[in-house]
Amino acid sequence: MPIVDTPEPPYTAVIFTSTRSPGDNGYAVMLRRMESLAAEQPGYLGMESVRDGLAGITVSYWRHESDAAAWKQVAEHLVAQERGKQVWYDEYRLRVATVSRDYGRERGDRRHSAGPSPRG
Repeated sequence: MPIVDTPEPPYTAVIFTSTRSPGDNGYAVMLRRMESLAAEQPGYLGMESVRDGLAGITVSYWRHESDAAAWKQVAEHLVAQERGKQVWYDEYRLRVATVSRDYGRERGDRRHSAGPSPRG
């Protein structure tokens, strides 16, 4: 999973943590469709996702909070949300945050930063 190349802050992060119910029940197909559809939305910056068994976390990044809010209302996404509530998730939590600092180590960068880079 590549790390998303995000712009200078501020930008919005939508953090979705979940525990899946057993069985696929169409989840994999819908997941691929939602990833593709999200990438077409205005303000979409990228997504990072990890799943370990039934527990998972996905962070999607958006230029503005209003872009993330608009994505939540896309008709096909509304269908997926309802299916998630009814079939795919035993529990979930969604958090929306404004990123104010962003720093780290880039691929191939052998230096380790203990503090903020010029980005924040």
